[in-house]
Order: sequence, then structure tokens, then C-alpha cells
Amino acid sequence: MQKVKTRLSIGDRTLKLLVLVTAILVLTLMIFIAWQMIVASKPSFAKFGWSFVTGKTWDSVNGNFGALPFIYGTLVTSLLALILAVPTGLGLAIFLNEMAPSSIKTTVSFLAELLAAIPSVVYGLWGIFVLAPWLQNTAEPWLSRMFGFLPLFQGPPLGVGMLAGGLILAVMILPIITAISRDVMGAVPNTQREAALALGTTRWEMIKTAVIPYAKSGIIGGIMLGLGRALGETMAITMVIGNRAQISASLFAPANSLASVIASEFTEATSLHLSALVEVGLILFSISLIVNILARLLVWSVARNVTGGHAA
Repeated sequence: MQKVKTRLSIGDRTLKLLVLVTAILVLTLMIFIAWQMIVASKPSFAKFGWSFVTGKTWDSVNGNFGALPFIYGTLVTSLLALILAVPTGLGLAIFLNEMAPSSIKTTVSFLAELLAAIPSVVYGLWGIFVLAPWLQNTAEPWLSRMFGFLPLFQGPPLGVGMLAGGLILAVMILPIITAISRDVMGAVPNTQREAALALGTTRWEMIKTAVIPYAKSGIIGGIMLGLGRALGETMAITMVIGNRAQISASLFAPANSLASVIASEFTEATSLHLSALVEVGLILFSISLIVNILARLLVWSVARNVTGGHAA
């Protein structure tokens, strides 16, 4: 019996050590990546300083670089993607968990998860040959007629631009939000649902009061993971956003994102231009890190509140 306990103790210590080493390796890798980017971007930072973040001009010929148009394009397209994908993903997750028959549930779940397996370049090609012409000939003219008094829907319908980029990103992050939301809602104990229904609530009231509050932290985590995917997406957004370093209030206007400018210019960049692109990557790295930290803090806060509420 003593030998068995000793073996178990050795196994536990070994597993703990292996897991600790793995965690340290991941942390070390992140620090190493950040350090290398900081070193490579030193020439750009030395010349432009913090004005690199606020500068609006990107002129590789004259060596004048400012990343604000790319930050703006990244944030606008990612926010638009969330506005479109979050309600759709949550609605689909609620339908699959609470309302769909088993036969439909299996098929729709498979199709939703299949969207995550499609390569980015395929989304980009679909955006160029299907989405952009439809936006140019149908959607954007209609939006301009109906809502042209708003700055968001002014300007010529080009097809490619921030609207196309936001739509592509929305489709790409939809399976992430849907899958995670469906899983956390599925983990809600059935006793929660039965108790709410026993009190005379309708199905929607049961979902609103018993399911969503219980799964809130997981839903927020899924949304933040989708946001992280939208911020870092490269190939698809490069093919449909228009690749122009400008800031415009109109969603029809071409723009650029932090990831797309790196993808489109990195192979031809040298010296200061290359350093500026690395600094753009460092900004993207920092934004993604901040988003993930805020997401974790938000999830912890929501989970603590939910736990406290149930305990009360």
C-alpha cells in the first residue's frame, strides 16, 4: 500500500512539474516574441516616437509613417463584426440549445462549426467575387438611399471597404461565438430550467432569467475570443478592405487594418519601412493582449457576481 502511495505521489509531482514547465515555456515564448518585436521596431520608434501611433500619413517613398489609419480600420471592422455576429451567434446558440428538434440541431450545429474550418483565403475569394459585387450593386446603393443622411453611409458604392471587411469578419467569428455560447448554455443544469418553468415562466422568460445569467461568463469569453480573431485576421480582410491608408467616417470607404498592411507590404519593405511594419505588429500584439486581459477580468467579475448571486 505504501508503494502504491509513493508511486502516486511521484506521478503527481511529475505531472505538476511538466505542467509548470509548459506554462513557463508559453510565457517565455510570449516575452521572447514581444522583445524581438521591440528590438526590430527601435529605428521606427527612435525617429517617430509616440507620434507613430497618432500619425495619419503612411508614405513609404518619403519615409513618413503613421499607424492611426490602420488602428482605425482595425477597430471599425472588428466592432462592425461584433455588432453583426454577436446577436446572430447568441440567437443561433439559444435556438440550438433550447428550441431546435434533435434532427435539425445536429445538422445546423455541423454547418455552423464547418464555417470555422474554411480557410481565410477562401473567405477572401468569396468576398471579392460574391460579397463585393453584391455590396456595390445592391446593398450599398440601398443603404445610401435609405440612410444617406448619416456619415456612415455616404460616398460612392465601391464594394470593397470597411463594410465588406466587417461582414467578412462577422462570418468568420460567428462559429466561435456560436460554439462557445452553445456549450456554456448546454452546461446549465436542467434543474435551473425546470425551476423557472415550474414558477410559471414562458420559455423565453426561462431562457432570459435562468439560462443566460448562469452562462454569462462563458458567453462573454466567447465574444472576446471572437474579437481576438477579428483583430488578428489577415488574409481575408486584406482582400476586401481596399488597402488604403485613410480615415473616413463612411463604411463604404476603402481602409486598411494593422494585419492587412503587414501582409501587403512586408515582402517589399526594407530598413525604416520594415521597422515601421514591425512596430505596427507590436501595436497589434499590444491591442490583442489588452483585449484578452480585459476579457479575463470581465469573465472573472461576471463569474464572481453570478456565484455570489446563487450563494445568496
